[in-house]
Amino acid sequence: MDNLEIAQSSLLANSDIDMSVLSQALKTLSANKIDFGDIYFEKTESESFSLEDGIVKTGSFDISKGVGVRAILGTKTGFAYSDILDKFSLIEACKAARTISSGHNCNTVNISQNYIKSAPLYSPDNPIMSLSRDEKVAILEKIDKSVRSKDPRVLQVMAALSCSHKVSMTMTTDGQITCDIKPIVQIIINLVMAQVNRSEMGFVASGGAIMLPELLANDKIEQLASEAVRIGSVNLEAENAPAGTMPVVLGAGWPGVLIHEAVGHGLEGDFNRTGTSNFTGKIGQQVASKSCTIIDDGTLKNRRGSLTFDDEGTKSARNVLIENGILKGYMQDKQNAALMGMSPTGNGRRESYNCLPMPRMTNTYMLPGKYDKDEIISSVDKGIYAVNFSGGQVDITSGKFVFSTSEAYLIEHGKITTPIKGATLIGNGPETMKQVSLVGSDLKFDDGIGTCGKAGQSVPVGIGQPTLKIDTITVGGTKA
Repeated sequence: MDNLEIAQSSLLANSDIDMSVLSQALKTLSANKIDFGDIYFEKTESESFSLEDGIVKTGSFDISKGVGVRAILGTKTGFAYSDILDKFSLIEACKAARTISSGHNCNTVNISQNYIKSAPLYSPDNPIMSLSRDEKVAILEKIDKSVRSKDPRVLQVMAALSCSHKVSMTMTTDGQITCDIKPIVQIIINLVMAQVNRSEMGFVASGGAIMLPELLANDKIEQLASEAVRIGSVNLEAENAPAGTMPVVLGAGWPGVLIHEAVGHGLEGDFNRTGTSNFTGKIGQQVASKSCTIIDDGTLKNRRGSLTFDDEGTKSARNVLIENGILKGYMQDKQNAALMGMSPTGNGRRESYNCLPMPRMTNTYMLPGKYDKDEIISSVDKGIYAVNFSGGQVDITSGKFVFSTSEAYLIEHGKITTPIKGATLIGNGPETMKQVSLVGSDLKFDDGIGTCGKAGQSVPVGIGQPTLKIDTITVGGTKA
């Protein structure tokens, strides 16, 4: 079976919806004058288990299924959705969505000859079925025992395992039909370690658009357990962070969340169409140092943020956002692209069938440079090496951000020395990007754990970068 057959079987089984009904629905949607419209079917199965203190505390299984219908006319959007999949509900949703227009432009729509295929970027298999529930519980119990065996200072272990399987089918008023079938798995370990009168956390997570056996290969549980304990141990030894303006070296991988937040969101089409982004009107201008080339790529195999097709039916793409510091373009969905006289970039995403799509990132990362990590570290006389972040905030309009580190060290005379806690990076996205002077050759992606929030919707994303040096940035700490 190809993806269309799988999608139709999963989404439309036991309903009175067939291809003739779908054709009727599209004709109904386009009976009023609209620029374009789409019908988006989705079914998501999800399962999760969590363990605390050696006991499985929660287990859940959920199925979400429905259809969202959208009609676009200029800046106006008509939208209706239903969690009941039958002919009556579908046709009524189309009638409701098209009410944004009172004009008439009846089109003949033929969907049967326009199925768009693309090589899938991940397995169509359901990861929930890749292991039994007993095996999943055993994984959590193994994590608990492994973590506790590695250090007597471990007081508490919390672990979680989750799987999801999403099947979607998008049909557009120009007669195209696309499908995407995506698995996502994730393991999380959170621990508490204590010594004397001090306790600290250790956190790790890993996942991807893969099956559970793939995630667990190569002794992954032991690796994650060891890393969680290492982070907890480092935090127990950490001293208060200094405050002031200084050079900062960002580690490879997850620290790319700073680029995601401080730069990526500002390059989404809707913010630039409405003039609320710090990057509005700056295509062709220098917005970062010449060392910076930033990509958004939804075509990477097995990555959490990848999409065979986006949630509007546009094929995923590799989009160059910033090249050698020059702004090249924005991430676009269909509506904002049309209003800006640009092309969609495969970044139209929605959390679920009951949400409207909007321009969102997929896998956003900086291309590697030519420097070794040690060479970058040795260039700093006094500064900070930020290995990981716990969270942050950004203002799209001003570009200002604040990020908190979860693992960081002092750099003294070109050497990594004391671990520190309580360090925050404070700056302006475009201005900070102009301070990037050295970019490493060690490009690394996150461990398949990224989730991005925007306008109340959350979607899975990927983040990556090599080690890089920011010449000067404000560091908020606990000592001067």
